[in-house]
Amino acid sequence: MPKYYDFKVSGYYLYFTSFCVIECMHAHASDRKLTEAGSAKLFVKEDGETVIAEKGLLTDRDLRKIQLFIKENYKEMYLLWKRYSQEGFYRGN
Repeated sequence: MPKYYDFKVSGYYLYFTSFCVIECMHAHASDRKLTEAGSAKLFVKEDGETVIAEKGLLTDRDLRKIQLFIKENYKEMYLLWKRYSQEGFYRGN
């Protein structure tokens, strides 16, 4: 289960699973167990903006911090994503 970083962002790890790579780029956010249960899921657009697919147990404040972090680091995150997936950025609304 690849983590984008070894550190937590606003108390949450950002990661994806091997099952996720059939979808467009996204990040799950979870504080301890790297499972989808209770985690947030954010799709990443090609400009670094995110779309929240699932809020999970995160607060709105933590989600905003994570969205800002992704916006500032999405290009670096994308390099890891592309090692595992043929899918690109989210193109929906």
